[in-house]
Amino acid sequence: MHIDLNCDLGESYGAFSIGQDEEIIPYVTSVNIACGFHAGDPSVMAKTIQRAQKYGTAIGAHPGYQDLQGFGRRFIPMEKDELFHMLVYQIGALQGLCLAYGATLRHVKPHGALYNVAAVQPDIAETIAQAVRVVNPALILYGLSGSELVRAGERAGLKVAHEVFADRSYQRNGTLTPRTEADAIITDKHLAIERVLQFINEGTTMSLTGESIPMKADTVCIHGDHPQALPFVMDLHERLKREGIMTRSLESQHG
Repeated sequence: MHIDLNCDLGESYGAFSIGQDEEIIPYVTSVNIACGFHAGDPSVMAKTIQRAQKYGTAIGAHPGYQDLQGFGRRFIPMEKDELFHMLVYQIGALQGLCLAYGATLRHVKPHGALYNVAAVQPDIAETIAQAVRVVNPALILYGLSGSELVRAGERAGLKVAHEVFADRSYQRNGTLTPRTEADAIITDKHLAIERVLQFINEGTTMSLTGESIPMKADTVCIHGDHPQALPFVMDLHERLKREGIMTRSLESQHG
C-alpha cells in the first residue's frame, strides 16, 4: 500500500516567516507552493522549489484568492474570466520559476476559500480545471475527495487526486467543517494519525455527527503552518512505515 503526503509550504512573505519548511519537506512526498496571492512571494517560491528539489519532492502550485490579510480564507466573488486569468497567472508564475531552476511543476491544488467553494460549486470547479488544463494538461489536479473539483478535473481530461485531511473534521456530506466552527481542527495528533490510517485502510471517516462516510484517499494533506506540524508529520511518517504503508508522490504512482 502507498499514499502521497502533501504539505502547503512557501507561505512566508518578505520579512515574515511562516512554518518550518526545510524541516518538514524530508517527511512529505509533495509540496503545494503558495503563488504570491494569499501568501508567498517570488523569492520564497524559488527557495521552496530548490528545497523540494533537494529531497526529490513533487512540486505543485497552490493558487488562492488575492487575500494576504485573510490568508486566502475569505471568499471573493469573481467573474469566470477573472478567476480563470487569476489562476493561469499564479500557476504560470510558479511554472516559470520551476523552469528557471530546472524543476518540473507536477500538480495544482487550490488554496483555502477557493478550494472549499470549488468542492461544492460546479461552475468554479470547472473554471479551475480549465485553467489547469490550459497551462499544462499533464498537471494533476488535487481536490477534496469526492468533490465537484475532482469531477470537473476528470471531465477536463486531467489526472486527479482525491485529497483527505488529517487534522480537519468532516460534515456528513463529506465537506470540511468550516474553520469558524467548533471542532473544525483536530489537535490530538494520535487521533489524527488513526484517522489517516482509517482513510487508507478502510476508505471511510467519521463525520462530526457520527456518520461513517466514504472517502477515497489518494493524498493526505499536512498543514505546514500549524505549530505542531513537524512533530506530527514525523510521527505519521514513522507510523505509516510500521504499518507497511509506503509514502510516494502521485507523480510516481501515475507512472
